[in-house]
Amino acid sequence: MAQVVDARLIVDGTTRELPIERATIGNDGLGISTLLRDTGLVTMDPGFMNTAACESAITYIDGDAGILRYRGYPIEQLAEQSTFLETAYLLIHGELPSEDLLTALENRVERHMHVHDGIKAFLNAFPRDAHPMAVLSGAISALSTFYPDSLGTSEDELELATVLLLAKTATVIAYLQRRAKGEDLIEPRREGNYVDEFMRIGFSPASGELHVDPTLRKALDLLLILHADHEQNCSTSTVRIVGSSQANIYAAISAGIGALSGPLHGGANEAALKMFDQIKESGDTVEQFVAKVKDKAEGARLMGFGHRVYKSYDPRGAQVKKVADKVLQQLGGNNETFEMAKQLEEIALSDEYFIERKLYPNVDFYTGLLYSAMGFPAPMFTPLFALGRMPGWIAHYREMLNDPRTKIGRPRQLYTGQTERAYVPLDQR
Repeated sequence: MAQVVDARLIVDGTTRELPIERATIGNDGLGISTLLRDTGLVTMDPGFMNTAACESAITYIDGDAGILRYRGYPIEQLAEQSTFLETAYLLIHGELPSEDLLTALENRVERHMHVHDGIKAFLNAFPRDAHPMAVLSGAISALSTFYPDSLGTSEDELELATVLLLAKTATVIAYLQRRAKGEDLIEPRREGNYVDEFMRIGFSPASGELHVDPTLRKALDLLLILHADHEQNCSTSTVRIVGSSQANIYAAISAGIGALSGPLHGGANEAALKMFDQIKESGDTVEQFVAKVKDKAEGARLMGFGHRVYKSYDPRGAQVKKVADKVLQQLGGNNETFEMAKQLEEIALSDEYFIERKLYPNVDFYTGLLYSAMGFPAPMFTPLFALGRMPGWIAHYREMLNDPRTKIGRPRQLYTGQTERAYVPLDQR
């Protein structure tokens, strides 16, 4: 990328020129890669809120304007017209696939949804009440031991790993859904839609027969698309930094799943659903709950609002809201909770307290309601998030490998501990 010198840094009276690295859209970058060498200083940026650790051509976000684009395509268009596997191809390969290429991907993923008996034994070895994110992280890491031909960095090896991760993650999560209900595992079948097969494995009776409602299929496919990538978030950055050590893709994504399991990252949709349950249990009206939030009353926490990036309405949340009412009505879901959600959203969008703080609904606000209506228990919400995010993690891992500027991740620190001191023998302390 072309560099233009139009920034200067003055340290101890000495001026140093800093290059500006230009983005095609969005924030440009101030090049400081030689700062430590030239000045003996490092930047201090907790949470890396102002630090670009890489160039990327995958996802663009404008938080102030509420814009999310995958490879340049607005999320609204993909949500309306695309499918999850087509979106996965787009994120990973950079362009929308032809009909033949998409069919080839769909067929290859279907062919690989069967999991090795060793993986089944691995899953069955965990307690049934183990958190599914912990089990999922271990299962993804274990895949590397069963498919050594997919551990390298050649195009063919990465393509095989890509297909295996898309296919087997779906089956593993569906199996975790069955185990949570105490049901025996069933075999995948090489037929039907990706989402249909995922739902069949997770929810069908022992006979293996299940009719998936088209509205439900579309809703779950939509949720997976909306979660497919979100730029350099915590879990994606984890995948990149682990991958920068040349760890294989399974190890890097297993680490990303661990990052996603945190309540500040992937667990927010579960927290939003719990918030509605707490309101109902308290006997408060939505207005009374909002008043408690504004008064910072103990236990009154507003979940599903605000976002670290978006300072306006989360575009993903807008897409979820469009289908939530239809799905919940058709499935006989918890419409009381949905009505509460719409009421809370209406109050927050018109109340200066929330407007001033830019607390707009995010994608987590409605997704928990939809997952619950589909029959997923709350602990399964974050694994579903992981299934959706899989294409983004894969895309960033592959982009990281192909970037000639990639270096092993090694953040700096400001040391604030003790300076040098002498060791004191045990009997003198």
